[in-house]
Amino acid sequence: MDINTRISKAKTRLILEHPFIGTVAMNMVFRVSDECPTAMTNGKEVVLNPDFCGTLNDDELLFLVAHECFHPMLEHCVRRGDRDPMKWNVATDYVINQLLVDEKIGTMPKQGLLDRDIYDRGKGISDKIYHLLPEMDKDKPNGGNENGEALDSCEDGGQSPAELEQQKAEWKVKVAQASQSAKMMGKLSANMQRLVGTLLKPKVDWRDVLQRFVVKQRNDDRSFARPNRRFISQGLYLPSVTGEGLGEIHVIYFDHEVCHADEFDRDTEPTFKPHGGGGTAFSPVFKYMQEKHINPVACIFLTDLCCSDYGDMPDYPVLWVSTYEKADTPPFGEVTLMQDNK
Repeated sequence: MDINTRISKAKTRLILEHPFIGTVAMNMVFRVSDECPTAMTNGKEVVLNPDFCGTLNDDELLFLVAHECFHPMLEHCVRRGDRDPMKWNVATDYVINQLLVDEKIGTMPKQGLLDRDIYDRGKGISDKIYHLLPEMDKDKPNGGNENGEALDSCEDGGQSPAELEQQKAEWKVKVAQASQSAKMMGKLSANMQRLVGTLLKPKVDWRDVLQRFVVKQRNDDRSFARPNRRFISQGLYLPSVTGEGLGEIHVIYFDHEVCHADEFDRDTEPTFKPHGGGGTAFSPVFKYMQEKHINPVACIFLTDLCCSDYGDMPDYPVLWVSTYEKADTPPFGEVTLMQDNK
């Protein structure tokens, strides 16, 4: 049986057994060519090497076809940035292969990368797994290591930021349509449903939220009634600034107690040297500020929110920048997620 027929059969089987992935596969362009050693996708098309595919049985080919669908679904083709391409490829394969194995979709080819420990340590997120990996040996094909090698090459989905954003938007539509089709057939697993929810959830950059939060707390009033004396000697008549501004920053390091604190004025560039590292309690921070007579305009925590001791609600705004999506909601303040992807 020729490879094109086998690919068509694999896509049909996915539609019947795993309609979410099958619908995505049916809407992708598959092409057979020896221009790549195994397989390749850039989110616009999938290229499969006929010789490599000839070494795979039907279950392994099914796995490979599904694997190629996941790269653009998880935005791997638009999120590499300036990362090392080979290392990024390996990191993304660890995520996809684990997802497919857990969903029991086909059989992973024996050379594929699979490591539950590295997947768990990276929280199933390509970006985190990337930073856990050693530098790649450029002499080994597809980032090969003791666990295997990447099954394919994940290429960028465009040359410009506009192209990448367009592909990202198009894939959100494809994912939404595929999940709807699978739901109508009653064949969208709980794991895939959670994944779809994550993929379709609007991503808000926590840095934008942080900037908005800080700017909102400013209450600077400028008045010529009292000129700024700093500039009078230069012959400049400028307004003075009154009201509550953000001129001083207190950086407090803590775990179950305050471990260290630094203070920076508006003319000093803040530097950060972490201290502590035990269990988390937030009440000591509020107590410390009260004892030191620090009356902040706002308080911002960078935390995983894994804590039950939040302390009492202060009389100033609090922003929790959480590194953990599944953490409990604190009893007060605004929460934003330090967003990751798969």
